[in-house]
Amino acid sequence: MLTYLHTMVRVTDIEKSLAFYRDALGLEVVRRTDHEQGRFTLLYLSAPGDAKAQIELTYNWPAPDGTAETYTGGRNFGHVAYAVDDIYAVCQRLVDHGVTISRPPRDGRMAFVRSPDGISVELLQAGPARAPAEPWVSMPNVGTW
Repeated sequence: MLTYLHTMVRVTDIEKSLAFYRDALGLEVVRRTDHEQGRFTLLYLSAPGDAKAQIELTYNWPAPDGTAETYTGGRNFGHVAYAVDDIYAVCQRLVDHGVTISRPPRDGRMAFVRSPDGISVELLQAGPARAPAEPWVSMPNVGTW
């Protein structure tokens, strides 16, 4: 038997990551652990009411001299995906939080954004697609997704 636990992504700034995943995207912090000896912090977040599917944000603390790891992401990671009740409302909330919509929901069904660390996040309309609507229909793709 296999049970899905979580997807882990490394982050470079906890506050920026929480502003994205928690405040803009709407996930809830399930658990946080700070590991003084190992010099890292783990944050587990999930969609409201769905604590079984979690994303783990791993923050490795800077070295004593202040240097921090640099992460280079690649499209080989793919993306994290969430179903949403209203794709237009979620995308508007993200825009209101300063998040660029890389692939707008022109079809009323799918959108992509990126976290502060370049992790691609896919948003899918739960159930049938919404009717195409402005400003989303006219928005171009921005960057990669």
